[in-house]
Amino acid sequence: MDQRTIFDRRAVRRQRARASRRLARLDGLLGDLAAHLLDRLDDTTRRFSRALDLGGRGVVAPLLRARGIATIAADLDPVLAARSGPPCLALDEEFLPFAPGSFDLVIASLSLHWVNDLPGALIQIRRALAPGGLFLASLPAAGTLGELRSALLGAEAALSAGAAPRIAPFPDLRDCAGLLQRAGFALPVADVAEIAVLYADPWDLLRDLRDAGEANALAARSRRVPRRALFPTALAALPTEAGRVRATLRLAVLTGWAPDGPLASFGGAAYGGG
Repeated sequence: MDQRTIFDRRAVRRQRARASRRLARLDGLLGDLAAHLLDRLDDTTRRFSRALDLGGRGVVAPLLRARGIATIAADLDPVLAARSGPPCLALDEEFLPFAPGSFDLVIASLSLHWVNDLPGALIQIRRALAPGGLFLASLPAAGTLGELRSALLGAEAALSAGAAPRIAPFPDLRDCAGLLQRAGFALPVADVAEIAVLYADPWDLLRDLRDAGEANALAARSRRVPRRALFPTALAALPTEAGRVRATLRLAVLTGWAPDGPLASFGGAAYGGG
C-alpha cells in the first residue's frame, strides 16, 4: 500500500456495507446532526433545485427532498445509497462521475473524513457545482473522540510494549478553511460545533462507532487481535459526567461557494469557534 495512503478504502467500503444492516438504530442521532447542518440553508436567500447528498447514510436526502430540492443520494456502499430511495448511486468520493455544473448544492454530512485525497475530492465537488452553487459539509475535527483516543493509548501502553493507531487523525479547524480556499471555493467558512454524547454503558460508544461504519480503517492499523483486556481497561478510564461516560464530537462545518455566480455570505470570519 502506498505510504501516503492514510486510510484503507477497501476497509472503509466493507465497514459501510456491514453498517447498512445495523444503521437504522442510529437514524435519530445521524438525522439530528444532518438537520443541524441543513439549518445553514436557512441563512441564505439562495434557493436550490439540484442537490447531491454525498454519503448521507439515508438521512440527508429525505430532509433535502422535504425542502422541495431534487436530490441524488450517493454512497460508497450501494445498500447505504439505496436507503435514501431513488435516485441513488454507489460511487467513490475520490472519483466523482458528474459533469461540471451538475448541481447547485452538494451536502456531505460526516462522509469525507475517510477520504485519502481530501483536497482532490473538494476540487471535484467544486467542479460539480454550477456557478454560485453551495457546498455544505460537516466532518470530525481535531479533538473528536479525544477521551477515547487517550484512553486507548494509555491502556495499550500499559498492557504491551507499544500502542497501535486506533482513532483516525482529524483535521484542525484552520486547515479546513485552508482546504476550501485551495480547492477554489469562494467565501470559504469553517466553524466548529462541540457536542457531548453521554453513555450509561461505555460499550455502547464502541457499538455506535461500529454500527455507523466508523470502526478503525487506518492503513497502518494493527491486524493482530487486541489483548482481551484492552477495551475493558480503556473504557474504564473514560471520564464520566453525571455517572455516564462522555464522548466529545467536535464537528467542523464547512461552507463554500462555487465562484463566478451570485454569491451569498453567512458573515463572520474564515474560521471560528463554536
